[in-house]
Amino acid sequence: VQLQASGGGLVQTGGSLRLSCSASGFTFTDYSIGWFRQAPGKEREGVSCVSGIGDTYYADSVEGRFTMSSDNANNTVYLQMNNLEPEDTAIYYCAATPAYGLRCRGELAPFTYWGQGTQVTVSS
Repeated sequence: VQLQASGGGLVQTGGSLRLSCSASGFTFTDYSIGWFRQAPGKEREGVSCVSGIGDTYYADSVEGRFTMSSDNANNTVYLQMNNLEPEDTAIYYCAATPAYGLRCRGELAPFTYWGQGTQVTVSS
């Protein structure tokens, strides 16, 4: 099982980025997928999640600005990030768990497979 996150970069406040998470070694529609982030000096936190049964979660801080979507044919999950703020600056990770019926709450513990992270920097 491998996850490859990409799409990070430097953007100004109010800008947009789309992160991609490519999965190999498994069919991601059989898994629950999450996006997490870790800012300097802070703990890793849940950003969004979609479970195999369609349960979804967005952190309060990103609700209405971030959206998860998927390309099943290419085994890829996306995180569209709009109206970015300096507080969104972090390394973003995608993660997967075979817990198909996960109740998405932004928790790290259920996720067993992690990508390497992609840096998002939002300048003020």
